[in-house]
Amino acid sequence: MRAVPLTVTALAAALLLTACGGGDDSGSDTDESKAAGSTGATGTTGTTCAAGDLGQEVGPVNAAPAAGDSGNVTVTLTNKGAECVLDGFPTVELTADSGSATVPKDEAAEAQALTLPAQGTATFTITYVRGEGGGDGLAVKTVKYGLPGGSADQSFPWSYGDVALKSEKVPDATVSAFQQAGD
Repeated sequence: MRAVPLTVTALAAALLLTACGGGDDSGSDTDESKAAGSTGATGTTGTTCAAGDLGQEVGPVNAAPAAGDSGNVTVTLTNKGAECVLDGFPTVELTADSGSATVPKDEAAEAQALTLPAQGTATFTITYVRGEGGGDGLAVKTVKYGLPGGSADQSFPWSYGDVALKSEKVPDATVSAFQQAGD
């Protein structure tokens, strides 16, 4: 009698695993699986997120306390519109009275298409090395960032100290790819 319940349980588990795999021999995700939170699917289709549909919150911040120290500034974006896709890295520009500098992408990060549902959140992080005040660093006042495929920029004030420079126009900083908030 015990063999019957185990067999039924094993059959139910096999059917459940088959259902989780999508049951589609083509290997493509269904719209339902994407809406359920598929975050790393290459080939994710959808509307590119627009800056005007995303709310912005700066923080948490781990500011570099002294010259030579590293700091992190996280930007959280909340989708106020319909489901959309963030694919790649944000473009980030540090602006100071003396000019501006583009923050390079974190070469160690791998960008993936991220489907952002309505009210869903995503983050990106700017990692920087604090520079010495008085000319050895970029006295950043504002950060401007743009979304992949977007035409409008967003900005926020910078109050985390000067940013060290690797060379004249290259900040000692990187920007991460978009990540699902909470990852």
